[in-house]
Amino acid sequence: MYWIFVKLITDKDIVGYGEIYSVPFHPNVVSKMVEDVFERYVKDKDPFKIEKLWRTIYSSGYTQRPDISLMGIISGIEMACWDIIGKELGKPIYELLGGKVHNKLRSYTYLYPKKSDSDDVYTNANLAAERAQEYNEKGFTAIKFDPVGAYTPLDPRHLSLEELSKVESFVETIHKNLNEWLNKVNDRDLYVFVWINAWSNKK
Repeated sequence: MYWIFVKLITDKDIVGYGEIYSVPFHPNVVSKMVEDVFERYVKDKDPFKIEKLWRTIYSSGYTQRPDISLMGIISGIEMACWDIIGKELGKPIYELLGGKVHNKLRSYTYLYPKKSDSDDVYTNANLAAERAQEYNEKGFTAIKFDPVGAYTPLDPRHLSLEELSKVESFVETIHKNLNEWLNKVNDRDLYVFVWINAWSNKK
């Protein structure tokens, strides 16, 4: 998985950043795609005219049905334009998109491995629980993980009874370890969201 960002600079040296998400190609390929779209449709255009810019790129080739790669590039460019507009006007973007509704928003994090891990956080429930504790101490009150394990080209798939038992044990271990830890830290809330990328086996 790659994280790809685009940087736009105006003639007034205002810099805007955007993220190009979910493009299924190597960054070297994506960068060429971004350069192509920029040269044909974005260069010397007004970043304040996002709707016109978006429709021009989207309708290129007269299909109005671009693939996910082009949509990812458009989204990154649009974000960068909004960043530029906000900086130019001295306003946070939410003030330009209807105004602030909440003072803060809750977020969650996935369970991520560390280079120092002695085991796999995606298969070791005790290590996963420790990682969740670390995130809770950083302020996260929700985590998300997939107890089924690595994805396959055949997903979603039926799980065997053995796999289902492992999933149950994995989730149960994390809940138990977290509850014991949370009781020691004055019952801070930590919610666990489980993403199961498979269909259950009804046999």
